[in-house]
Amino acid sequence: MRAPLIQRRTASTGRVGQRGITIVLVALAMVAIIAMAALSIDVITLYLARAEAQKAADASALAAGRILSMSGITGDPQNSTGNWTFICGPDDGTHGLATRVAKAVANQNTIGGSPATTPTVSYSAGGSLSSDCVSLVGTPFAVNPIVTVQVTRASLPTFFSRIWGNTTNTISATATAEAFNPSNSGNAGITPGTITPVQPRCVKPWVVPNLDPGTGGIFVNVTDGSIANGGISLGGTSASGVIGEKFWLAPDCGLGGGSCVLIGAPGTQPAANVTIAGESGNNLQYVPGEVGTTSVIGVPGCTSGETFEVAIEGCDQPTNYACGILNAGNVDLSENPILPTVAGVKCLTHQSDENNVISTSGQDYFEPFGAPSTYPFQILAGSGSNAVTAGLTAGTAVTASSSIVSLPIYDNVGKTLISGAATPVTFVGFLQVFINAVDTNGNILVTVLNVSGCSNGSGATVGNPVIANSPVPVRLITPP
Repeated sequence: MRAPLIQRRTASTGRVGQRGITIVLVALAMVAIIAMAALSIDVITLYLARAEAQKAADASALAAGRILSMSGITGDPQNSTGNWTFICGPDDGTHGLATRVAKAVANQNTIGGSPATTPTVSYSAGGSLSSDCVSLVGTPFAVNPIVTVQVTRASLPTFFSRIWGNTTNTISATATAEAFNPSNSGNAGITPGTITPVQPRCVKPWVVPNLDPGTGGIFVNVTDGSIANGGISLGGTSASGVIGEKFWLAPDCGLGGGSCVLIGAPGTQPAANVTIAGESGNNLQYVPGEVGTTSVIGVPGCTSGETFEVAIEGCDQPTNYACGILNAGNVDLSENPILPTVAGVKCLTHQSDENNVISTSGQDYFEPFGAPSTYPFQILAGSGSNAVTAGLTAGTAVTASSSIVSLPIYDNVGKTLISGAATPVTFVGFLQVFINAVDTNGNILVTVLNVSGCSNGSGATVGNPVIANSPVPVRLITPP
């Protein structure tokens, strides 16, 4: 009898013993996969928290640096009036404004869903850190004050690593910001024997001579770029220093006509302490600067006026306000700046009444008007300001304002200006001022917030200029 063609085979004993092994391997693999996924979630959570901490530190350092820049302490390089502690001393509610602002900004940025613990704020001049900047007098601190902020988020919860006994983590991040005033930088050890220039953008086209109307002297020394009357004054005077000084910017141009006809005889220089009829106080005459062919209108743009007016309302980006270079700038007396200045300032600052020049009519303001009597100077939001439009109540203190502008200072010694014509000039510094008001004749009441000088007297460019929106720029740096 033949064997069947199809035979039934039975599994060997070895094969029977391997049944179910795949399920075990899958189970083990699932445990590993789940563990890796859990670990990945915790790692991603920590990475995100670390990024949030760095963002908070960066914002805090920049906010503190802005306070250092806007407060005027770089215009008081030796702390001669003892006001540094109000800005960068230990925070006690009265002193340490920059420290207080840094902490407030840090707490506005959550890390892992919760604010950071109390940030650590310290100051330096390129060396060891100090919580009290007053101890840094005599160092380059007033030239480029540096602030460092460390934020920490303790007890950051984990999701899965607690299985292995790790229930919380601590995340921290550090950021350092620098405010740089080129004044006297050649003598302060920043770059020995040289001056690092600053080239700010969006400078307003009112060119002023190197004449301080409060003292009858000069704003900046053209030899080393230092501030001639360094210090901080209260009440609008220049008794203790140029920072806080109040005066009128008066056009050195006659009313009417399409060009600037100098009030004095052709060739005479703008002079300080010229009385404006019906208005009291010192004044400094300005002439129109040459503006670019295209200016960026501010937001919101109020008008579509001529280029000079638009440069006031917004940003005259094409114009080169290079500092410390012989005849690199221009004044343009073919422009009569009076009417464009009135319209431009009203648009920029939200002033509604040019007949009201002794109190606010919508613009941001100081209290008392134009002449703050306490330091640090406090800017209050006007009823028509951007801050009120954004939801703040009028009268609320603000740290940013469209009324803060920068003006170029030119070396007027030996320079002849001709009515109706363009003249090359040398810019030797910048004024940062707060616009209090403008009147119907183009006179602008200002308060000095800071001064920066950037000439070395040789007319040669020293290194590449620092390009910034402010004559005392703020930037994040890597600490030395």
